[in-house]
Amino acid sequence: MKKILFIAALTAMSANIFAQTDTTKVQRAQKDSTEGFRFTTIDSVGITPVKDQNRSSTCWAFSTLGFLESEVLRTKGKEIDFSEMFVVSKTMIDRATYCVRLYNEPNFAPGGSAYDVIYCMGHYGLVPQEAMPGIRYGWTDNDTLPVHSELDHVAGGYLKGLKGLKKLSPVWREGLQAIYDTYLGACPEEFEYEGKKYTPQSFVQALGLNADDYVSITSYTHHPFYERFALEVPDNWRMDQMYNVPMEDMMRIIDNALANGYTLAWGADVSEIGFTRKGIGVVPDADKGADLTGSDMAKWVGMTADKKKEELTKKPLPEKEITQQMRQDAYDNWETTDDHGMQIFGTAQDQNGKKYYMIKNSWGTMRSDYKGIWYVSEAFMKYKTNDVLVHKNAIPKDIRVKLKLNVK
Repeated sequence: MKKILFIAALTAMSANIFAQTDTTKVQRAQKDSTEGFRFTTIDSVGITPVKDQNRSSTCWAFSTLGFLESEVLRTKGKEIDFSEMFVVSKTMIDRATYCVRLYNEPNFAPGGSAYDVIYCMGHYGLVPQEAMPGIRYGWTDNDTLPVHSELDHVAGGYLKGLKGLKKLSPVWREGLQAIYDTYLGACPEEFEYEGKKYTPQSFVQALGLNADDYVSITSYTHHPFYERFALEVPDNWRMDQMYNVPMEDMMRIIDNALANGYTLAWGADVSEIGFTRKGIGVVPDADKGADLTGSDMAKWVGMTADKKKEELTKKPLPEKEITQQMRQDAYDNWETTDDHGMQIFGTAQDQNGKKYYMIKNSWGTMRSDYKGIWYVSEAFMKYKTNDVLVHKNAIPKDIRVKLKLNVK
């Protein structure tokens, strides 16, 4: 009898211990979800150091050259630093020519796309940062970051001055080029790097980069899937023909690239409430904000927009379920715009096990909680991706077949 009572007591004690353990796990999970974001890296592909575009609308150059720097790391095991302003100078002269040919009707703006960098690489080459630092206008000797407000104003004014003339002289481009040369320095036709002489084109060849290896991917329903079209956004002025795939295939391409050691250049909309300056990109359901944050409705309604954003992005919260139609509606309603270019280089998970993508930004290392790295949820990636640029070999085979892409 004593033996039976002892066993019963032991069983009850064990049950109580297990119950306490389960309760502790629940309490710990609840505590974890209320103490901000904590991330653990799952996979990470090699990247070069974070840079700072500062006060210049050149994210497209920084992000895509960062992507190409990772390509050199992947294929050569070599860290290189490309000159962003070489690409900016070449691209803006091309963009001005395009605008003039259309009677200055398109907007001559300093923005661009990932394809602008690939076009530049294929037609003009690339140079290392030391061959063209790209800053000749600093207010002091210590100014090393780009500030393009004056440059953009002067170059834009020059182009506006051409409008309305009956005939243009054959040297108008030289005048505009002189403006960019004055602020950024002249693009070198030849330079020395690590004891060897190169032209911009031979430098690209020596690094093994080929513009034909890279393709743009997007996902919208106003054009047929598995065909190409020029995405209708202002910065795609070169009319890059992107491959259009369903949203789930777009996500498979991103995941397959990262899993096989490739990064991607990412064109995205960062104007959403869930994209913060602290390094987070999420899609919390703002319509259910009071429920998500535990606030009463009266308090929630009375909050400012900035305060609502702070409440919705200070800890992991349930997010919207993104569909293909939601993507399309946001694009058609001007809610998704071509705001910013960054680089996707890895995956991570938060303290609750939710998956995020690791993003290299070009806002320096001091402007986020993660030293220039952003963590973007799957929902945000699905919803706010305009397009990605990727090596065609990184695309899953079955998708490549549908796109009729030949790979090595």
